[in-house]
Amino acid sequence: MTMLTPRTPAKLAPPGRSRRERRAAELESRTRLVGERLAAISAGPGVRALQSVDASPSGLTHAEAALRLERHGANVVAQERAPRWYVQLAKAFRNPFIAVLAVLAAVMYWQDPADPGVVILSVMVGISGLLRFWQEYRSGRAADALGQLVTTTCAVQRRAGSGSAPTTFEVPMDQVVPGDVVKLAAGDLIPADLRLLTAKDLMISQAALSGESLPVAKADTRAQDPGQRATADPVEADNLALMGTSVTSGTATGVVVATGGDTYFGSMAGSLVGERPQTNFDTGVRKVSFLLIRFMLVMVPVVFMINGLTKGDWDEAFLFGIAVAVGLTPEMLPMVVSANLARGAVAMAEHKVVVKRLNAIQNLGAMDVLCTDKTGTLTEDRIVLDRYLDVHGNEDGEVLEYGYLNAHFQTGLRNLMDQAVIDRAGEAEEVVVDARFSMVDEIPFDFARRRMSVVLARNTLMGGSGPGEHVMITKGAVEEVLDLCTHMTDRGETVELTEQLRWHVTRIAEDNNRRGLRVLAVATRTVDTPRDAYSVADEDGLTLVGFLAFLDPPKADAARALEALADKGIAVKVVTGDNDLVAARVCSDVGIAVGTVVLGPETDALDDTELRALAARTTVFAKVNPVQKARIVRALQADGHTVGFLGDGINDAAALRDADVGISVDTAVDIAKESADIILLEKDLTVLEQGVLQGRTTFGNTIKYIKMTASSNFGNVFSVLVASAFIPFQPMLAIMLLVQNLVYDIAQLATPWDRMDEEYLRRPRNWDAKGIGRFMVTIGPISSIFDIAMFLIMWHVFAANSEASQSLFQSGWFIEGLLSQTLIVHMIRTRKIPFIQSRASWPVMVMTVLAVLTGLWLPFSPLAPSLGFVALPASYFPWLIGVLLAYCTLTQLVKTWYIRRFGTWL
Repeated sequence: MTMLTPRTPAKLAPPGRSRRERRAAELESRTRLVGERLAAISAGPGVRALQSVDASPSGLTHAEAALRLERHGANVVAQERAPRWYVQLAKAFRNPFIAVLAVLAAVMYWQDPADPGVVILSVMVGISGLLRFWQEYRSGRAADALGQLVTTTCAVQRRAGSGSAPTTFEVPMDQVVPGDVVKLAAGDLIPADLRLLTAKDLMISQAALSGESLPVAKADTRAQDPGQRATADPVEADNLALMGTSVTSGTATGVVVATGGDTYFGSMAGSLVGERPQTNFDTGVRKVSFLLIRFMLVMVPVVFMINGLTKGDWDEAFLFGIAVAVGLTPEMLPMVVSANLARGAVAMAEHKVVVKRLNAIQNLGAMDVLCTDKTGTLTEDRIVLDRYLDVHGNEDGEVLEYGYLNAHFQTGLRNLMDQAVIDRAGEAEEVVVDARFSMVDEIPFDFARRRMSVVLARNTLMGGSGPGEHVMITKGAVEEVLDLCTHMTDRGETVELTEQLRWHVTRIAEDNNRRGLRVLAVATRTVDTPRDAYSVADEDGLTLVGFLAFLDPPKADAARALEALADKGIAVKVVTGDNDLVAARVCSDVGIAVGTVVLGPETDALDDTELRALAARTTVFAKVNPVQKARIVRALQADGHTVGFLGDGINDAAALRDADVGISVDTAVDIAKESADIILLEKDLTVLEQGVLQGRTTFGNTIKYIKMTASSNFGNVFSVLVASAFIPFQPMLAIMLLVQNLVYDIAQLATPWDRMDEEYLRRPRNWDAKGIGRFMVTIGPISSIFDIAMFLIMWHVFAANSEASQSLFQSGWFIEGLLSQTLIVHMIRTRKIPFIQSRASWPVMVMTVLAVLTGLWLPFSPLAPSLGFVALPASYFPWLIGVLLAYCTLTQLVKTWYIRRFGTWL
């Protein structure tokens, strides 16, 4: 179980800190206050709890319940709902580049309403935003469909009037109010925070709140009970049942002391709605966007001034400056990014992954640290009998036989460990069949004794002295059973349990506990005077037979999945609410280097800098509460990591929201699914690995487009700058520049369907604005060298050196520029030799061919006069082929040098 120990107020985020830190401090403060209030209720007697909500053990009247429902509101917690469709639509257009394109389109429209560039830019903006909106809207609806609760009612005791007898009603959970008396049975969800009034053999699964895999025993209580010792954590209180948990066995009644946002669960949920923190993707896109915008803001005025000063036509210079701005802007970037992400979402859906937020796909590919709980991810999320041991720690079938008989013949509801014993015995070859025994009596389990016994009659087939011999078989907590033992079975002989032997068998049990196993003791007693009824007083003078050891076993493929993630450059850290011994055992079994296990309360004593250092060197965190989980995630992010968090419980919601990519499963509690960015339809690290690869492919294709387009555009504008200074006419008309850009960008729409080299997918990939800028200024000017070469060829070879022949010059550069841009895609898309060591996918190849054919066709087409083109002589094309071959060769050489110099390419 976890202890909610808040950090000291001095360490809470001050008002001047970021919104994210203030929200974390708010979550911590709310959870602490609610925890303190519930702990006080737990410490007091049941009568006081009833008085605090003005209720009686008989329950509220219908009229009182209606008034309280109106006063306190519905019993629902704050939930982050998808915004209305028109809000989602507006947010889909919130992008720096979309804003730039909109401004350019407005300026072009102001200059010339008939300019086709206005329509082109408007279409690009529209398609980009609509594509992103539709994919996120559809994914959001799919995720909402996963969040339907199975159980929506609970049993509440209410009265028709003040003098009426109480009656039990099934009431919708959202209509439960403070003061209601709720009846619980196996399988029920706890509808609100309850102070238990009566309980019988009550076991509650608190995994969603605490992360502890095994159900927790709640104390048998009475309405007049005096309360329990004070505890700082309401999850630890054995007389409280909290919203979000569920009953696995037993029965109970409890009075509702808090509903909705006032519950322990609600205190966490209330701080998780609103604007989400900036993720790695958001930060990366913003940096890259503003880098490219800065380039545009510098280059465009320079081109405008040079053109105006050299040509004297400032109106034409302004138009050309706008065209250059469009040429420098990767106007298809929003659409290509959206198409990439949408394509990734569709591909991930085929691998049983629902993407709620498209940006999370890239974050998944960039993730280099995965924080995960162990239950259901590393383990099978079920209890199995791992071993049955004699008093020396050796496997002994007789211990299994007695454990099986105890579990099989008990008449109460079997718990998970009883079922595990029966399941294991069913697999064994030599287990005694129940037909050899008959039930005589039972001494049921209770939480004071922590054991249960059955008394069986056995015949001579089992070694009894005669028909009808009775044997008592007791199974329970080691300490309680050992206290009743006077002898033990040692290699088939019954020997006295001396103090030395008692120490020896205790050590055997403790050794198994340290290995992360839950240990029960099994003891027997042959009854000298058989009778029909037995009591607790008869549980004495027992003979210890051995121990049963249980665990939640590791998944068969967990070790392989972890190894695969490590091969992809992802470090896995286990952050669990379960105890440290169990966590260490499971991690060791699946191949995780455990090292020192850090407990949640230890992190509370550390400031943020100290926690960063601790998180960097720690692999396993245990007994952590929701606040501590989220703080560990933030510490890893502050250390420069892109952090993913995989969780399915209420206690995971804050960490899921703070992580760069929150990952949950379809069986998770609602708040976890609402906080997550990605939902797995199978809680399996192998499924997650496929998602990581798809995320990296998506990011690789996005960055591929950015680097290809940005460097190519930068080279073109650099060429324009040179030409503007030395050529007495425009090297290319504004409409030509727009058409060239449009044809090239349409060809790039196939980028989302391209493949990435295997080497690229082996490690996390992240945004690097500085690297993109370096790539632009290194690779971009290469095209300018051959643009200038084409200038000289057109000027000297084809005599296109006057205003009268400027159309020939412009047409020649248009074709060379478009073809070089299109072919260079294949040089940049891989660090290998294109077409030989790495080939693009067929959609990219087809679009390349179409773009090349379009560029060659336009100067000869019927559209040529309206666009300013003229037909080129046949002698032009050998020169074109030579320039393009030289360009590709030099680019490959520079690429080889660049990779050696900077160690990266895409």
